[in-house]
Amino acid sequence: MRSVHVMSRMDAIGVGLAGGRGFPGGRCVQNRSRVTDKEVDSPVSDQNVVAKTDVVLVGAGIMSATLGAILRQLQPDWSITTFERLDAAAAESSDPWNNAGTGHSALCELNYTPAKGDGVDISKAVNVNEQFQVSRQFWAYGVDNGILADPKEFINPIPHVSFVHGADNVKYLRARYDALAGHPLFAGMEYSESDEFFAQRLPLMAKGRDYSDPVALNWTESGTDVDFGALTKQLLAHVGETGGQVYFGHEVRDLTKQSDGSWLVKVRNVRTGATKSVNAKFVFIGAGGGALHLLQKSGIKEAKGFGGFPVSGQFLRCTNPELIAQHRAKVYGKAAVGAPPMSVPHLDTRVINGQQGLLFGPYAGWSPKFLKNGKATDLPGSVKPNNLMSMLGVGVTELGLTKYLIGELMQGPADRIRTLREFVPRATGGDWELITAGQRVQVIRKKGKGGVLEFGTAVVNAEDGTVAGLLGASPGASTAVPAMLDVLQRCFPREYEAWKPKLEQMVPSLGQKLSDNPALFQQVWDWSTRALELGEITDTQLPEVGHVVESASV
Repeated sequence: MRSVHVMSRMDAIGVGLAGGRGFPGGRCVQNRSRVTDKEVDSPVSDQNVVAKTDVVLVGAGIMSATLGAILRQLQPDWSITTFERLDAAAAESSDPWNNAGTGHSALCELNYTPAKGDGVDISKAVNVNEQFQVSRQFWAYGVDNGILADPKEFINPIPHVSFVHGADNVKYLRARYDALAGHPLFAGMEYSESDEFFAQRLPLMAKGRDYSDPVALNWTESGTDVDFGALTKQLLAHVGETGGQVYFGHEVRDLTKQSDGSWLVKVRNVRTGATKSVNAKFVFIGAGGGALHLLQKSGIKEAKGFGGFPVSGQFLRCTNPELIAQHRAKVYGKAAVGAPPMSVPHLDTRVINGQQGLLFGPYAGWSPKFLKNGKATDLPGSVKPNNLMSMLGVGVTELGLTKYLIGELMQGPADRIRTLREFVPRATGGDWELITAGQRVQVIRKKGKGGVLEFGTAVVNAEDGTVAGLLGASPGASTAVPAMLDVLQRCFPREYEAWKPKLEQMVPSLGQKLSDNPALFQQVWDWSTRALELGEITDTQLPEVGHVVESASV
């Protein structure tokens, strides 16, 4: 295990931020092998000094951690300073209980494969899978090169499964299988309408099930569960131990463009109320729901017209170890008619701190907060003259979403268990507890005279590349690496060309589509599987083409 060095009050003096000193009463982490939830105070310093740093990362979540770790590889001479408002890394959306932990590769998520005529459109599924492969390659590189420690702390093999019932849905799932099974990125997928197959693979879901209502499964053994909280902490640990600074309990309140193109970042110590200004050449806002507010504060024209619609989520978490042991898969169903993509129900095995867990959801909620630990004024405070029409337009066009949210908010405990029984027929309330997951802010983008609600992520950056932020939600964390590579390409176009050889070491498929190069996919798949300890590679062949398990209708 790497050595642990915690900055004391004495050895932090004179180190602090690059070109400056530490913050009064806050917590600074440098040269650490792990980022934990409890750190030490940094020293009192002269608040009149403007500290300087090359890069400021706002938020200690998966996006900032990923960008910081990549930059340490590309430019080890650049100073990097991270500010997190809360007292821990990954305490918002990246926290393992604030998301389902699905390594989103479109193996099981039916919202990525919409019906199209008599077939299925797989274009979005292929794109999402391509992006996840990029993340997976970087994580493998991280393990091989000491950026990341034990991969089992953050990624584990868990089958990904699509589940439907009802004749029309079974027909759709078979069409989905036919469209995906021959594709190299989805090789190994199985399809079954067999009751026996269902009971063998999903015993918890099989008990008490009425098979007069036909069922079907798409099963992919090579799926994963990802603890993005553990991954974030390992990445931030690397940033810290290679000279970066990570400050907890410090909130970025404002940023102002300077005449030389740099940014003056105003930071407040949330414990003492003391403020400090930091001068940065580049600012990345990876603050989740808080990103929109800071992008608006920056005044860049590229952020004008953007708005946000907050949606909170809840899950039922299983408290019965016997039930947890009977299920080991991530099973995704089909969203109800008229429901938004984010409402797709799923029964998820989680692996957190080495322990297997089980959750079901999501159940939608609503709050005007943009962060789980945000303020009730977040939504009204985000309404500006330049995005008012966008937000009003969405209010008119998304009446279905409004109706869905009202219906969800009216649900009681019995209603939630009734929904769960579609997956676990014998579910009882005594075995499950309701938990509140992370807050998501869906992107509202200006379109014509109104606006459109987008379910996904969007990078927003200034034309000169000195500031960028990430808006949106799912697939989010699973695509952190391609998203941050996009940030680098947008904001550092000249440096990016010089960085390419190093980036190709980190992501061998950089700039290529694995869909078009099965041999390269084979190589990076085998390598990442070994590095991430996701299974044994016994030969050099691609996973076998998927097959249909015999059933009455096949």
